[in-house]
Amino acid sequence: MTQRQARGEQSSVRIIAGQWKGRRLKLVAAGIRPTPDRIRETLFNWLAPVIEGRRGVDLFAGTGALGIEALSRGAARVSFVDDGMTARALIRANVERARAKDVTDLWRRDATRLGPVPDRPFGMIFLDPPYGKGLGEQTLDRLREGNWLARGAIVVFERGANEADIATPGYARLDQRTYGAAEVLFLRHEGD
Repeated sequence: MTQRQARGEQSSVRIIAGQWKGRRLKLVAAGIRPTPDRIRETLFNWLAPVIEGRRGVDLFAGTGALGIEALSRGAARVSFVDDGMTARALIRANVERARAKDVTDLWRRDATRLGPVPDRPFGMIFLDPPYGKGLGEQTLDRLREGNWLARGAIVVFERGANEADIATPGYARLDQRTYGAAEVLFLRHEGD
């Protein structure tokens, strides 16, 4: 057993299903926490009925694994948002590995200060901020304020399992699941 395995860290990130099933993505860098394979598999099984043809945005994108998995499973286009230089380099490398440059965008932005949507609203949002800092709650508000959400958009929000419950005005809570130290909220934008 390697030291990484003993600490419960992933040594690689792979695409779980779809056209790029099994493809390994570039190894993660220090300070970037990818969503583990088993959690990604469960959340994408939940999304399976609604993913085909949707445009998505992957916020706090890190390695880009969530957005690339969405493309592999039939999403039409994914935009990645991260303000970290290392994360953007990983995303570029992983988009290249998936040969998905034509159906992706990469934006350097702070997800808690999104501003207005640059194009048109998105139907699927992946939100995976650092745990315990309240960044996800801030971003949920910015998504609404900047018109980033199409009516009925699905938001998959990963946060720490030990964080206090939050109010989600403008969103209906569809499901909530806990996986060890992570909790995933499935929300639907209800409009304002």
